[in-house]
Amino acid sequence: MAALQPVRGTRDILPDDNRGRRWVEQMAFQTAGRYGYGEISTPVFEFTEVFARTLGDTSDIVTKEMYTFQDRGGDSLTLRPENTAGVVRAVISGGLVQQAPLKLFYRGPMFRYERPQKGRLRQFHQIGVELVGVAEPLADVEVIAIGADILAALGLSDRVVLELNTLGDTDSRMAYRDHLVAYLQDHRDRLSAESVERLARNPLRVLDSKDEADREVVADAPLITESLNDTSRRFFEAVVGGLETLGIRYRLNPHLVRGLDYYCHTTFEFTTEALGAQSAVLAGGRYDGLMKQMGGSPTPGTGWAAGVERLAMLVEGAPPASRPIAVVPVGETAEADALRIAQRLRGAAFVVDMGYSGNVGKRMKRANRISARAAIIVGEDELARGVATVRDMDTGEQQEVSLDILEEHLAPFR
Repeated sequence: MAALQPVRGTRDILPDDNRGRRWVEQMAFQTAGRYGYGEISTPVFEFTEVFARTLGDTSDIVTKEMYTFQDRGGDSLTLRPENTAGVVRAVISGGLVQQAPLKLFYRGPMFRYERPQKGRLRQFHQIGVELVGVAEPLADVEVIAIGADILAALGLSDRVVLELNTLGDTDSRMAYRDHLVAYLQDHRDRLSAESVERLARNPLRVLDSKDEADREVVADAPLITESLNDTSRRFFEAVVGGLETLGIRYRLNPHLVRGLDYYCHTTFEFTTEALGAQSAVLAGGRYDGLMKQMGGSPTPGTGWAAGVERLAMLVEGAPPASRPIAVVPVGETAEADALRIAQRLRGAAFVVDMGYSGNVGKRMKRANRISARAAIIVGEDELARGVATVRDMDTGEQQEVSLDILEEHLAPFR
């Protein structure tokens, strides 16, 4: 019988890989916390409508990538492909709108059925922030600043570029839609079949097409910045001014859009050239229409999401695993006391390893194999005198230390 294997597009995250991933999440959580963001955790599956209604029935995510299934009660459920919709659903169903502004941080697995690629599997992990209930441009500045600070904490500031654009308000967006449709209709015969379908239902999605022929057409399409009204221009100028006040560098990218109708005003991505074609590592924007679209009261919102795996691939400064202290009993009679010593040290916040069997030689080999920082050797003779032999595994030096001051002596090895 063949050994069982993980499902294609998933992988086991072993301790060494998990260390980098946890480092990314820890830095993000701490940074967001300094801005007053609290953590929210939503279910990994929702009613399918949560995503179908918000992401749009013409999006690739809905039509090609969602893991959707019917449960035993006959309900259609979907593993979350992203988490903004789930967070907003939680705000609505939890009656939290009256507590706005809501500053929320999340982390966890997402699921999309797509071709596995570098930095993106079918089960992947994201971190993200959502600021709900603030209509002012300062909210956009704040969430971008959080992203910039997280990337700086990870040592990535010099490896990423902030790309920035505006979608304008509803009036500007509709004016742009008219200009875009007119242009695309003139080049309809050059578009892919999928983009022709989108042209009738959600033309801005054509701008997201990965088809080469579509991209050639889009390259000369009118820019949304040409359709902005005064309100939209002032909003974007305030965002840009806030970023400049904070010293956050950016690059204007008039082709950066979001294809969903609930997006408006600011849209942004932190991109890198270090991951090949998958260049975005953190991306977001303002979504003032999402709450209403999901059945709640009209409420502004802005936020972003970032791929943990992609960030972990870029990070070079994740702290190494703590080197343990090995407790080595000499003979069976010393094992009970050695066990008590190991537990006592763990209670004092030391990382402690105690081999399960073997003579002193085998246990010391294990101490070397796990890269122990020090070894505590205890035998009947040492225990009778109330001492233990402590060996510095890096220098080989060893000395007898009173059990009463063992924690103090080991402090440099923590």
